[in-house]
Amino acid sequence: MRICVIGAGAIGGLMGARLALSGNEVTLIDQGAHLEAIRNNGLKLVWADGTEYLAKDVKATDSFEEVGPQDLVILAVKAHYIESLAAKVPALLGPETMVMTVQNGLPWWYFQRHGGEFDGRRLETLDPNGAIEAAIGAERIIGCVVYPAAAVTAPGVIHHVEGDRFPVGELDNSETERLQRVHDTIVEAGFRSRVLTSIRSEIWLKAWGNLSFNPISALSHATLVDMCEFPETRKLAEYMMREAAEIAGKLGIEFRHTIERRIEGARGVGAHKTSMLQDVEAGRSLEVEALIGSVIEMGRLTDTPCPHIDAVYACVKLLDRTMAKEGARVAVEKVAVDKAA
Repeated sequence: MRICVIGAGAIGGLMGARLALSGNEVTLIDQGAHLEAIRNNGLKLVWADGTEYLAKDVKATDSFEEVGPQDLVILAVKAHYIESLAAKVPALLGPETMVMTVQNGLPWWYFQRHGGEFDGRRLETLDPNGAIEAAIGAERIIGCVVYPAAAVTAPGVIHHVEGDRFPVGELDNSETERLQRVHDTIVEAGFRSRVLTSIRSEIWLKAWGNLSFNPISALSHATLVDMCEFPETRKLAEYMMREAAEIAGKLGIEFRHTIERRIEGARGVGAHKTSMLQDVEAGRSLEVEALIGSVIEMGRLTDTPCPHIDAVYACVKLLDRTMAKEGARVAVEKVAVDKAA
């Protein structure tokens, strides 16, 4: 399969490397030092058990135009970058090209081919000008939920932390031949996958943790295990997840896990820094709207108050704004302690 991965960061790089190693014709679109390292040395993947892989034959570029039409485009940049590059995506599309989205949080296409009360409604927090919807037709989209955790530890190097599941589904919840083909390609690359007939339910299950753990970690600089074991932040996450569950319930979503089980699952990951905390420490812009703002927008649509989510959203959005204004990153650094004091 001809596959183009837009954004070869932690998840895009993880998928791109394994898909290339399993025999697919993979092209990565990225920029800067990471792109140059991949061009010169290939893409290195270090698995959680220490096994190292090197995808030497991947193509790497910063030009959409030179790639040409693909069978599958994996949109792996963070949600708040999609609008700026959406107009370039059609250069990769042929008549049958699929576009698989692997962002955290709720997707811009949530109500496209939805069939419910809000069918076709555009989420203003995620696609305010309709640019994404105009560039990427809903009929092309395959939904995907990302469960692995990974990080870019050096230019051209991806470290896998844990997890290997990428369940997939059609926007109208149908089971199609093309969806099975995507599933099989993911499995052949060494991941686990399932064909889902309720992709939005799975998206909410993942977003349930993201909307709480990511911003709390960004504000507190705590790892997953620390947040889940500290009583006050654990309770805050519970409140936020309860509010989100009420919103989702009004949209016909039922969670197959309890809040307690979801939090325990996060605790079990251990001392992992969420993607939002990694962005804070690196001085990158934050996924505020996809992870939190979109949930609040759905709360407004369904007349569901979410005061705890509102409060955390306000704080993390101001943090994002302050970092951008100052051109700064925020990180915890050890200080020397005067033992005589």
